[in-house]
Amino acid sequence: MLRLFPLLLIPIVIYNFIALGGHVAGHDVQAMVTSTFSVKMFSGEEWKISFSDFLTFFALALLFIEVIKATRTTSKELINHGLSMLVFVGALVEFIVVPGFATSAFFFLVMFALFDVVAGYTISIVAAEHDLGLGRAGTD
Repeated sequence: MLRLFPLLLIPIVIYNFIALGGHVAGHDVQAMVTSTFSVKMFSGEEWKISFSDFLTFFALALLFIEVIKATRTTSKELINHGLSMLVFVGALVEFIVVPGFATSAFFFLVMFALFDVVAGYTISIVAAEHDLGLGRAGTD
């Protein structure tokens, strides 16, 4: 059942929770997303990490898993691709229409969702061609 679930929905829901919760409470979403915390390095430097950086990294890791899932050619993966398309369309509408979503962090989440859709369908088609031997004979 987990293979049906589009994993990029997780960071998008996290961002929705922050943006909509911040909008309702009157907080500045941009400030919440870009607020940083520091990690002291052995070199003595401080590495400043924002929530936006963390969310983007988390989404990138989930995108990697989605691309690996796309190499399977079962009907469950086709359902996953369809759900990924819905996630992309929903995120794109939020980015364009909903206040608090026009940030670089959410833009990257939308682009990751688009990449998931395009890569998922492309990888599935190529994998299906190899599984079924649909390529022209003698073109190796």
